[in-house]
Amino acid sequence: MILQFGLLFLFLAIGELIVWLTGIPVPSSILGMLMLTASLQVGVVKPRHVERVANFLVHNLGFFFVPAGVGLMNCLGIIADEWLPIVGASVGSTIVIIAVTGWTHRAVRKSFSHKKDVRHPVNEEA
Repeated sequence: MILQFGLLFLFLAIGELIVWLTGIPVPSSILGMLMLTASLQVGVVKPRHVERVANFLVHNLGFFFVPAGVGLMNCLGIIADEWLPIVGASVGSTIVIIAVTGWTHRAVRKSFSHKKDVRHPVNEEA
């Protein structure tokens, strides 16, 4: 399991190096995870190389939200004063995200259905 953690940290370090060298405004963790995903897709990294540590991290995901929750509790005064804009922004952005996701899904499905019709043929005899 230590080697699996090491592999994840290797991709994180490579992402950090890329951000440091290029100065691109993308978090190094995102770059590292994109490179890990690409490596898994290509077959350079096998799922068994990260499966155990990935399952551990997913099963303990709630633990990683504790610092954010504590930080949020430190800002309760600001939240109490600005609750209406916060709720409005949360609801509005949720609606936009759902709409954009739906439109994107529809566009992707439509583009794939033009390439290959995956629907079952209709039985016209019945």
